[in-house]
Amino acid sequence: MSQSRVVVATDLTPESIALLEAREDFTVDIVPPKTSKVRTALADATAIITRSDFKLDAPLLEVAPRLKLIARMSAGLTGIDIEYATERGILVMNTPGVSAIAAAELTIALMLALSRNLPEVHESLREGWWLFDRRQHVGAQLRGKTVGIIGLGRVGQRVAHLCLAFGMKALAFDPYLREEQVSDRRIELVGLQELLSASDYVSMHVPATNETRDFFNAETLAQMKRGARFINTSHGGIIKEALLAEALKSGQLGGVALDVWNEEPPFKSPLIGLDKVIHTPHIGDNTAEARQDLSIQIVKQVIDALDDRDYRHVVNLPLLPGVNYQEIRPYMQLAESIGSLQHVLARAPISRIAIEIIGDDMNGMIKPMTVGILKGLLTPIHGAKVSYVNAPILAAEHGWQITQAKGIKISEYSNVITCQATLEDGEEISIAGALLDRQKPYILQINSYRIHFEPRGHLLIMGSYDQPGVIGRVGTLMADNDVNIASWHTGRAEPGGHTLTVLNFDDALPDALMETLRRQDFIRHVHQLRI
Repeated sequence: MSQSRVVVATDLTPESIALLEAREDFTVDIVPPKTSKVRTALADATAIITRSDFKLDAPLLEVAPRLKLIARMSAGLTGIDIEYATERGILVMNTPGVSAIAAAELTIALMLALSRNLPEVHESLREGWWLFDRRQHVGAQLRGKTVGIIGLGRVGQRVAHLCLAFGMKALAFDPYLREEQVSDRRIELVGLQELLSASDYVSMHVPATNETRDFFNAETLAQMKRGARFINTSHGGIIKEALLAEALKSGQLGGVALDVWNEEPPFKSPLIGLDKVIHTPHIGDNTAEARQDLSIQIVKQVIDALDDRDYRHVVNLPLLPGVNYQEIRPYMQLAESIGSLQHVLARAPISRIAIEIIGDDMNGMIKPMTVGILKGLLTPIHGAKVSYVNAPILAAEHGWQITQAKGIKISEYSNVITCQATLEDGEEISIAGALLDRQKPYILQINSYRIHFEPRGHLLIMGSYDQPGVIGRVGTLMADNDVNIASWHTGRAEPGGHTLTVLNFDDALPDALMETLRRQDFIRHVHQLRI
């Protein structure tokens, strides 16, 4: 019987440790979550269990030649080099949703503490001051107020239900949900601006993605109802804390409660010690019940994976026997880039994805290509939680219909994959791609535009009118802003009609330059993305 060594670099409950130690084929090595200690233990480890506060980067993983599994005892994956782990064939798994109850209850606790000024009155009495002037710390009731929930996932839904129990009105903004997907009709899906202007409390429950980084800015804060309270228990990259401090001082915000920070620990945050701020040290899942549930679940996931029985919540490609990842990787990269382009070009929610594969080189590739496309489509929405394993499940949750189709070929190449996305408004977006020398992904055509480019780096997708001077004007605009164009590819449907251009840059264009570009009279639409 081969022996598996499981390194535990976090605090598991005694019950979960007992499950591991009950296995005669397991050696359990409990070490403190310090890099030097973990490095030594990883030398002959088969699996490691950690929390989100421990970093597993490529240099550390290089000292673990036998490692098969990284198990994260939280939903977050920050600090794990997932790409390197996948290349090594190391499974990476997490525990999404287990601490949703704890996070939702903390949100309500912060909401109540803000409403009743609990930190201030607590300190006042501890310092020996009775509340002689009751108007000085007058509070507010939740009943009858409106809560605006941004992000209606597991935690967001629980917060909404708790707020409804208090007699509050619940508004929600989630651009990736349709009304029929919200089972509780008491929760009203609205636009972001309507939510901000109507809500007495705004509570953030969004994943950490490029789209949600700096989601809130000065303009967004200005749209909020004056005196509203802002609560964030999701992740710290949503808004710069200096903006919250300014909004508090100006009276635009009536209170702020944060459990997550731009930098952790937040020693330099301007919010620490500021009046009308409640700050907690990232304790969203720090309850006895959540700790027990997380411990038991992650241990059971590890045992099942090492037994080759089940692979729950694996966030990267499970390299099972018979799968040569190095051979299929370029195909999946091509598919993922097609999905990313579909997401950027879609101006309405997607309802259907049809995929056609043509050519001997593509035989047997329909499943990996499909999950690759779905991963590209879903990553901007869900961030790091999306994997080749769970992409089909998430697509089903969005209500997408996924089909293998024939007859949507838009390119004359013999070995090509074509993806056609049908939007809810009836529009269709078709993208064809292929591999050069079976290694390098290339996009060959987008709708009727024949346009050959390598989908990598910082890309600008620009729809314009086919008229003289466009190239010169764009080039001059970039030169005036000291931006170097790495490559330029343009296709047109017909002379004098519309053109589609893809430009490649070394770095992302600043927002101000993008806005200037959008205002040009020859522009129909313009987007940028990084692949």
